[in-house]
Amino acid sequence: MRRFGKRAAVVIGAASFLLSTAACGSGGGDGTSGEVAVDGSSTVYPMSNTAAELLAEENSNIEVSVGFSGTGGGFKAFCEEGRTDISNASRPIKDEEAAACADTGTDYTELLVATDALTVVVHPDLDVQCITVDQLKRIFGPDDSATNWSDLDPSFPDVKITGFIPGTDSGTYDYMNADVVASEQEILREDFESSEDDNVLVQGVAGTQGAVGFFGYSYYEENADSLKALEIDSGAGCVAPSAETAQSGDYTPLARPLFIYVSDAAYADNTAVKEYVDFYIENLAEIATIAQFIPLNDSDYAATKSAVEALG
Repeated sequence: MRRFGKRAAVVIGAASFLLSTAACGSGGGDGTSGEVAVDGSSTVYPMSNTAAELLAEENSNIEVSVGFSGTGGGFKAFCEEGRTDISNASRPIKDEEAAACADTGTDYTELLVATDALTVVVHPDLDVQCITVDQLKRIFGPDDSATNWSDLDPSFPDVKITGFIPGTDSGTYDYMNADVVASEQEILREDFESSEDDNVLVQGVAGTQGAVGFFGYSYYEENADSLKALEIDSGAGCVAPSAETAQSGDYTPLARPLFIYVSDAAYADNTAVKEYVDFYIENLAEIATIAQFIPLNDSDYAATKSAVEALG
């Protein structure tokens, strides 16, 4: 069971603020009832779950279930099995997943909901502050993999590298693999422990000397007292992950978009899905902030809002 202790406290404390600002949104006092099924990315889970909890304060007749089977698992449930109305994703849908949706007649709308700074974390006692993208590839890629921190740089400590990474169903795994490591083998190294639960990765890195891992920025923020985030040098100097560097484009190549995919038919036919999605997007900036994500800039938010309006 996923734990969100610190985030839950933030949500509870901030709920009254969000709901006071959401009065001009889609509302929820019209008596709409029904069920909404959401699954997919564990990274996006906190946002979609926060939206569900806050909507429940306005309309307790809508029951939203939010799972976190991973981006790939979510698209399987959404496209192939038709078990969900909305799929959370920490990467864009793949061609084969889109084809599976087409085969089952599942039309969908992609909605950008937040920006993430994919964060590389190490054990807090490790005497390393910044790594290059090439060193990042040697840590996580299957080719010429480093086994000791000193393999990467003689000035780094002589400590074994132990890794904790997302599972292969995770969009975070896919993003690191395809957009950062870009290995011809199309996999990350296989001698690291993996899990679809980001909290397992947090505990592994925090409890193991020399450990390294990666996940969404919000999980680092939630556990910053037990982890250290590495700065990344992509050629223009060391840059730390933050909301500002992700939005500005300085945190490359680890700044990434986060999405929800909405079934067009579910939005049109299920008033509960429509109300949940409308509430989610109408209050997107507040939800992102409460769930400790990086809100969209104005132009990206306008595009997302327009995409929802096009759904009708």
